[in-house]
Amino acid sequence: MARQKKTGNNKSSNGANLGFEEKLWQAADKMRGHMDPAEYKHVVLGLIFLKDIPGFCKNSATEEIRAHGYVLTPGRYVGAEDIEDDGEPFDAKMKRLTAKLVAQFAESARLEILIKRNLKGIGF
Repeated sequence: MARQKKTGNNKSSNGANLGFEEKLWQAADKMRGHMDPAEYKHVVLGLIFLKDIPGFCKNSATEEIRAHGYVLTPGRYVGAEDIEDDGEPFDAKMKRLTAKLVAQFAESARLEILIKRNLKGIGF
């Protein structure tokens, strides 16, 4: 939900008026888009407190940026999200997931035929 504009003095509850509060709210609303609020809070809190979130964002010091030749490509800093080991060997997991994908492709093809038949039955 978009933040409503205040009338009168545009001060925050702590009495400070930094002059860019409304722009920050607009940027946050645009960034959020249609994201579920339960997920969005993690994004916002990470940005507010400059929390490093592997695979998403990282607060880098000037020295680190200098060491990368001032290249700001996020992948150089953010890294990848830590993945929890589920204990399933890679080969076994790939075989299981590939078999599941093949079954899902078959079901997709079956449903596509059914949908096309139903659409034809109603004149489309």
